[in-house]
Amino acid sequence: MAGVSDDVATEPSSRRALAVSRTADPARQRAEDRVQAFLDAARELLNSSDGKDFTLQQVVDRSGQSTRSFYQHFAGKDELLLAVFEESMHETTEQIAVALDGIEDPTERLHRFVVEYHHLCLLNTARYADNPLRTRAMALFVQHLLIYRPADATAAFAPLASMVKGLLAAAAESGVLETDTEGEGAGYVLQAVMFSAFAPVIGGISRPDDPAAAADRLWERLIRGLAQHP
Repeated sequence: MAGVSDDVATEPSSRRALAVSRTADPARQRAEDRVQAFLDAARELLNSSDGKDFTLQQVVDRSGQSTRSFYQHFAGKDELLLAVFEESMHETTEQIAVALDGIEDPTERLHRFVVEYHHLCLLNTARYADNPLRTRAMALFVQHLLIYRPADATAAFAPLASMVKGLLAAAAESGVLETDTEGEGAGYVLQAVMFSAFAPVIGGISRPDDPAAAADRLWERLIRGLAQHP
């Protein structure tokens, strides 16, 4: 995909890849199909309107596969959810890469990233989400990852973090931003954008009716913090 290779490092080993690799090479395509069936079933159940947490049996039934087949590929439900989340992070990274394609100026590329990712994060809040039930289920799982399984969380966010690191490095090389010698810049940017969706709630102000304007206000605050200082 155009623009992806500039800012995204080689894809790390994912839970999906691990699930497929548990099958011998001659059966690799069948394993791909089975794993995809489980992932698709989990996504459909996450989109369920009943608000109930789904069970592994529901995943198995909806996928058309067997329980035995599930455990051949996944250690349990958490590993399945992690694979779903990892795939969503790759899809998000690719979607943003398309939006960046054709933009040459390093600062504007970083600006566009902030605006695009801010928009995607807002779509995962109850006010803007098409399906807030899925948002709630995944939000709880991601919170669990961040607190109790930080290594898995780091791996899941790796494609997006790699993109931001590339964007920051290019902007620093152009002389606009300070060089991120500690390598913390990507985490600061991602955290700021992700949690900015909840800033109005925390600050006790009304939520923005114009998300694009809210994203630009966030960008102005970020660029002042990241810019070169005399």
